[in-house]
Amino acid sequence: MRRALILGGTGLIGRAAALRLLAAGWQVDVTGRNPAHMPCELAAAGVRFVSADRSDGSQLQAALGGGTDLLVDCICYTAADARLLLPLAGNAASTVLISSKAVYVDADGNHSNSDAPPRYDGPVRETQPTLPPGDMDYRSREGYGPNKVAAERVALDSGLPITVVRPSRIHGVGSARPREWVVVKRVLDRRGVVLLANRGDGVVHPTAAANIAALIETAAGKPGARILNCADPDAPSALEIFRTIARHLKHTWEEVLLDDTAPDTVGRTPWDSPHPVVLDTSAAEALGYRPAGDYAKTVAAEIDWLLDAARAGDRAGILPKAEDPYFSRFFEYAAEDAFLAGRTR
Repeated sequence: MRRALILGGTGLIGRAAALRLLAAGWQVDVTGRNPAHMPCELAAAGVRFVSADRSDGSQLQAALGGGTDLLVDCICYTAADARLLLPLAGNAASTVLISSKAVYVDADGNHSNSDAPPRYDGPVRETQPTLPPGDMDYRSREGYGPNKVAAERVALDSGLPITVVRPSRIHGVGSARPREWVVVKRVLDRRGVVLLANRGDGVVHPTAAANIAALIETAAGKPGARILNCADPDAPSALEIFRTIARHLKHTWEEVLLDDTAPDTVGRTPWDSPHPVVLDTSAAEALGYRPAGDYAKTVAAEIDWLLDAARAGDRAGILPKAEDPYFSRFFEYAAEDAFLAGRTR
């Protein structure tokens, strides 16, 4: 039986990859620091949890054991992380390192986390220029992308068969930042009107964890040193995402599509972008990758997961807190009601 070891495998991507590989007949081990974070469906399916700190090379070596057919690193954020990965990758038939589209820059040097949003000429290919590598705090807005670039370079310069995967706006069951909650909560709050900035035209390509899992399985069977984008086969706009989720929940509301004269306190969504950000996935497809499904198909499980958590009182603590500054800006109901009242006068 083929064996896969997934570092940081109890999170969003690891969960999806483990389930995909299990279904294909793999033995799957996942690492983490706290066994309490092991998803119950993985444990029930036979996935083995191995306690290992990602920053401890000896613990990682113990988790690897005598080697593995597939090594997946879901939590490689820095060059130092990548250097710890290399000895493990040397004893793996194929390795996949999860990176991010945050590494890309446009012609003016703008990127996903810059003050000015990037403006690409079209779908972003793997040959698009990237940020220079850096070693500042990877958890910071300005440090995330440069650290990912540094990690990629360490991995690819090794000459080992490491596939670097660059996803965009990941969604799925187990997400630590479930952007779809912005829509689900509105449905649960029985909002009869939804306001969307820029007429809901914003496009930031989503990537289902299930589609990353499909690409991981493809890379497992075709080891090599490469960079591959990964995204859903469609790139829905903010308006299309709201419609998709509302339709799944059998909810209807009036859509108010705002122009640039509306105040910036209303109509914001996690998918706002003045210029489309779309990843070209043709390189992955040429390798043999076939997505698990489009956005509507792959997001359904996450919507149900969020809905079940809300109805159960969120005993597991998976839903964003009301004071979370990332999410609170999307629920300015008082400002929305005031805007709508002014519109009808």
